[in-house]
Amino acid sequence: MTNPYSDPTLEALMADLESEVVERKESLRKAPPGKDGPIEDIRQAVCAFANDVPGHNRPGVVFVGARDDGAPSGIPITDRLLQRLADIKTDGHTLPPPTMSVEKRVLAGHDVAVVTVHPSDAPPVRARGRIWIRVGPRRAVASAQDERILNERRRHRDTPFDLRPLYRATLSDLHIRRFEEDYLPGALDPETLAANDRTQEERLAAARMILSVEDPVPTVVGMLALGRSPQDFLPGAYIQFLRIEGTGLADSIRDEARCTGDVKKQLDRLILKLDAHNRTTVDITSGPREIRRYLQAPDALRQIAYNAVMHRTYEGTNAPVRVTWYDDRVEIISPGGAYGAVTAEEFGRPGLADYRNPSLAEAMRVLGIVQRFGVGIGIARDALSRNEQEAPEFEVRPNYLRCTIRARTDGGVAADGMAR
Repeated sequence: MTNPYSDPTLEALMADLESEVVERKESLRKAPPGKDGPIEDIRQAVCAFANDVPGHNRPGVVFVGARDDGAPSGIPITDRLLQRLADIKTDGHTLPPPTMSVEKRVLAGHDVAVVTVHPSDAPPVRARGRIWIRVGPRRAVASAQDERILNERRRHRDTPFDLRPLYRATLSDLHIRRFEEDYLPGALDPETLAANDRTQEERLAAARMILSVEDPVPTVVGMLALGRSPQDFLPGAYIQFLRIEGTGLADSIRDEARCTGDVKKQLDRLILKLDAHNRTTVDITSGPREIRRYLQAPDALRQIAYNAVMHRTYEGTNAPVRVTWYDDRVEIISPGGAYGAVTAEEFGRPGLADYRNPSLAEAMRVLGIVQRFGVGIGIARDALSRNEQEAPEFEVRPNYLRCTIRARTDGGVAADGMAR
């Protein structure tokens, strides 16, 4: 992402002590016991700039390596420091993931880390369960009125497909009890949850599960996360599993399953199927501890499946995610190709991520399906390497994405899944 501000503009912003779109941090030093450190202050600032309650409609900037008076502090701007700042977007504690860039710039003759945050298309954005906003040059936790303003602003923007309403659905099509017992405790910090005196409709609207209090129609993400039968409204929103006894679709089918329900139920059932068809060998001769090897690395299969459900397109297609287990490989095909900043040429590159369904990504994080963003493919590669398998192969097309994971064929596990 290109920074919209030139060096002279950034220098002027860094020196402007009253600006509502600027925050400065001298360093990322450790915090005293019991207090938030600078990285959490920066997370809150990122959240506030993304929410843009004043309606500036321009990016906010956090300068790391600048004192309160705007002068550079002269700290080293290392790769580690830049990575810690970039993690604010992907570590799963800022939801939905903000649009931001992190870079080292030379300002006023010194290296400074510059975090540029664009206003969100899908507010409110939360940092560790709290909605932060900007009040003049200071940060504050949003009031109920601030939250209503952000919800209304989201409704009038060109929102992602996962926030669009499903007008044939009603509140009775959602598992409200699950929302209260499972979703809210994961979405809000305990203090906010204890003080939450909002109505049920207000809570659902704030979590993007319905369009608004005045128009309580379930959204696409509401149906995918909490729906009693999402496939009644999104026919392709399921996972088709096949276990083929052979290496081609023309071979006989050993097992099949249509994994339906909300996204967690779909994935839970798929994982049970994957685990049931996997095979394990135990090596007790190569060292003092036993070594387990699998026909297919379980963590790799899970991560690719999570990615397929999170990043697939749900718009304009009735195609499911297809998981086909052959004797020599597993293929996972998801509707929709590369999206946004992730091109076909750069797909799978570490640290590069974009979100076709940002609110669904948030919901999957809140429900505990995923813990971090932008690391699934990396986890899969590591799991395959540990299991002595080849790296995953990706075929990225305009309308679908295919991931092929080759089976482990030596060391005691055969391609037909039988221990040797």
